[in-house]
Amino acid sequence: MLWLRNGIYWLLLCLFSIVWLPVVVISLLFKGGINWSTRFWALTLLWMLEHIIGLKYRVTGRENIPAEPVIVCCKHQSGWETLALFRLFPSLVYVAKRELFLIPIFGWALKWVGTIGIDRSNPKAATQQIIEQGQKCQSKGLSIVIFPEGTRVKPGFRGHYKKGAARMAQLLQMNLVPVALNSGEFWPKNSFLKYPGMIDVVIGQNIAYHDADTPEELIKKCEHWIEEQQILIQGKGPFAPTKPEVPTPYVPHVK
Repeated sequence: MLWLRNGIYWLLLCLFSIVWLPVVVISLLFKGGINWSTRFWALTLLWMLEHIIGLKYRVTGRENIPAEPVIVCCKHQSGWETLALFRLFPSLVYVAKRELFLIPIFGWALKWVGTIGIDRSNPKAATQQIIEQGQKCQSKGLSIVIFPEGTRVKPGFRGHYKKGAARMAQLLQMNLVPVALNSGEFWPKNSFLKYPGMIDVVIGQNIAYHDADTPEELIKKCEHWIEEQQILIQGKGPFAPTKPEVPTPYVPHVK
């Protein structure tokens, strides 16, 4: 049954994407059209995952989603969150590596919707790109999603939290909103199969950009909150970690 459900999901995904592509292209002619068309595509895939695969989700902390643009710092375990965040936050764009823009159709779509592309081989240039493009997004009322670890991380583990999100928050004077989730326990990395179950998403209270003197201290606060939540929500899916990492205690900077 699992293989059948996934086969139906992938078939419908391909058919819908082919049919919807002309709509996406046409939407480029209208102001704000590309955001609507790509958002609809993402939410349709999310609906398929829920009703075909049986991959549902529940959200804690919706009240922490502000009306104003913010920097969304989200744990990244699978492709699921790249779809789900479109439903949780009203208007947003992603920060992604620039090489993705070279992928036919998918990469072009990323660029069309205003994804902030960065050159990870040149950290200094990447920071400048984030700031310049971030200012444009902020002026349009768009929140900016950053996966602070830079890549998908296996459930129960964590990568190095880069300070780019915190630096952007302080330079643009935008608050951080931390997001924890356990999607990787149901959607393994590079797996054809998606598994049914209930993904937990926890949205934290805003971390003010002026709550720390340095980007390092600010991202450390964000990391501490996310990783503590990960401990609380993990262990529920078929790919739950058996020996998860334990977060190091957060020690606030004392002036």
